[in-house]
Amino acid sequence: MTQPDVSVIIGAYEAMPYLIECLSSVEAQTIDPERVEVIAVDDGSTDGTGEYLEEFAERAPMHVLVIRQENSGGPSGPRNVGLSKATGRYVFFLDADDRLGPEALERMVGMADRAGTDVVLGKVEGVNRSAPKSMWGKTVERTDVFSSNIKFTLSAQKLFRRELLDRHGMRFDESLFTGEDALFTMEAYLRADGVSVVADHTCYYLVGRDDGKHVTKSGSYALRFDSARALMNLIAEHVPAGGRRDQLMVRPLTVTLLPQFGPKYLTDSEEIRRHKFELAKPLLDAHWTEGAAQRLRVHERLRLHLVAEQRPELLIEVVKFVKAKKQAAALLERKGRRVYLAYPHFRDRAAGIPDSVYLAEPREARAFPGYREGGAHTFVRRAVRKARRVLTSREVRPAA
Repeated sequence: MTQPDVSVIIGAYEAMPYLIECLSSVEAQTIDPERVEVIAVDDGSTDGTGEYLEEFAERAPMHVLVIRQENSGGPSGPRNVGLSKATGRYVFFLDADDRLGPEALERMVGMADRAGTDVVLGKVEGVNRSAPKSMWGKTVERTDVFSSNIKFTLSAQKLFRRELLDRHGMRFDESLFTGEDALFTMEAYLRADGVSVVADHTCYYLVGRDDGKHVTKSGSYALRFDSARALMNLIAEHVPAGGRRDQLMVRPLTVTLLPQFGPKYLTDSEEIRRHKFELAKPLLDAHWTEGAAQRLRVHERLRLHLVAEQRPELLIEVVKFVKAKKQAAALLERKGRRVYLAYPHFRDRAAGIPDSVYLAEPREARAFPGYREGGAHTFVRRAVRKARRVLTSREVRPAA
């Protein structure tokens, strides 16, 4: 048997009846069945998932390996088992609740071969649930995590070159109960020799289950801090301090950490609020920088600033303001070159929060009439020109 082009790895737990459409989407792929192998791991299901996988293996046109095991408690174990059995040049992780788009494997494998890239993202659409959108603007043969929005889709449903994963011993962290796919995918982005984006064809349908079981296991809020810590440490390990690291830190700061200090925070007990501040402190001490803060919207920056400064007494009012979806008043200064958004505690002497926390960056400031973009740079350029004129006049001034 020749080496397959792609190993489709399916971890399945209590996946019926969604598994039926999932496997149908695999069977309907236009890529030659001999170029595909399916490795399906039943993670201790009791609803007929394992039996249906075995039936599929008997009739499917491609090679199918079914592994049945005791429940592992999360998606990492089955994915790692499947990865250890994979022989394809590429691997694709398919969740048993979801389904592939028509031609998905053929298009993604073709893209990886043509571009020589190690990771391929195929456009994702949500079915009865939301899906990431910001990275599907156009098809890109070669990019990286610093030059695109791919850091905002860290789910495992991507095409990965298996040689990359094997070379670096990459596996899913089974100690994490949420965010394990983000850690794996970010590491792949950072190690990859190029990433491709297939944006002109839907390759993956993210399906919302009627029973709600598609939602990532929430567990304790403390698990979210574990996930943020792991991802922040990974980024810090692979990317030197500076602008590029700050750019990537935006993802765990806004997607993983910030929601812990959103509307849910208002219903938390005082004990949980204190604990959240305790859990956040070492993370922000290590990774909250001016460069990262400047990349956030004002209300995001303000909340994380208050958490970093351990100011819980000020946070409640800000969270209430954000929850109410109010628009903060804009204060334009320096002839429109600076826009301050007057969220709670702005220029309150007792609070003592620096004005810079409330200063809108250009992408946010553009929404306000009267804003003059590039003002700060213009001011600096004018100051430099003035200094040069003064120095020049001194140099040419005749001696007394």
